[in-house]
Amino acid sequence: MPSQLLPPGIEVFERGWFSSNNIFNFGEADVSIVDTGYCAHQNLTVDLVKLSIKNHHLLGLNKVVNTHLHSDHCGGNAALIEEFHCDVFIPNGEDKAVKNWDMDLLSYKNLGQDCPQFMYQGLLIPGQEILLGRYQWEILASPGHDQHSIVLYQNEYQLLISADALWEKGIGVIFPEPRGEICFEEASNTLDLIEGRQIKLVIPGHGKPFSDVGSAISTARSRLDYFAANPKRNARHTAKVLLKYKLLDWRTQELDKVSQWISCTPVFFALARRLDMQLPEFIDWLPKVLVESGVAKLENNHLINVF
Repeated sequence: MPSQLLPPGIEVFERGWFSSNNIFNFGEADVSIVDTGYCAHQNLTVDLVKLSIKNHHLLGLNKVVNTHLHSDHCGGNAALIEEFHCDVFIPNGEDKAVKNWDMDLLSYKNLGQDCPQFMYQGLLIPGQEILLGRYQWEILASPGHDQHSIVLYQNEYQLLISADALWEKGIGVIFPEPRGEICFEEASNTLDLIEGRQIKLVIPGHGKPFSDVGSAISTARSRLDYFAANPKRNARHTAKVLLKYKLLDWRTQELDKVSQWISCTPVFFALARRLDMQLPEFIDWLPKVLVESGVAKLENNHLINVF
């Protein structure tokens, strides 16, 4: 099993697609967690950390590290700060947005998601190292899925915390930036960076840890090339992922309220334009295409999640 390749002092809380994985690191000098899941699961995040602290006879949690600030990776920050009074480290470049809690710079308003406000104490600067538990990790810039995202590399054990830059069967959605550009080239460069490292085990943002890095990179490149060849494919995929994610939160929702949420979520305006649709047409189309994909169903004028 790939997880057996984890050295002492590292545990992975595999969370699924609604909340990102949490990587718990513990040693004599530091107890920290990388990424904290979505706010709807924040109580579970706290409970998982408290259980590991108890099991390993630790004094508490002193540090939260966020690979990027999408809501499924930092939605548990505020709850952990309240429980443990820990410090938070965020990617360099996000300091102004967090300090001012600027909803235009942060992704939550644009993507129609929630994240309780938190403050940070430190920045993750590419090229520098950070202590997580017992080990030093190199901070590497990994733009593409998010322009400020970082990944973390542990040289001694050849471990990579890849966030959403690389999964076993793909990569995270390449969202359009506020000015409309789509960062396919940046995502490809990040795969080049990962490919250039000696890696025995990848701990992804979603899904189980894996060791077949070459196959994962090949799959990620194939998907990236598919979307880059026709940006409309990426727009359709992005729209479906965003509604599916919201439906994971709702579980079931009246179709009128689904339509209202779509109409109030700014990213969908750009996606509709890229698909050459007027917004009313797009609002009608999106729930239907989710049903056609088999990941939702319509019953009694409700959109219902299908797992």
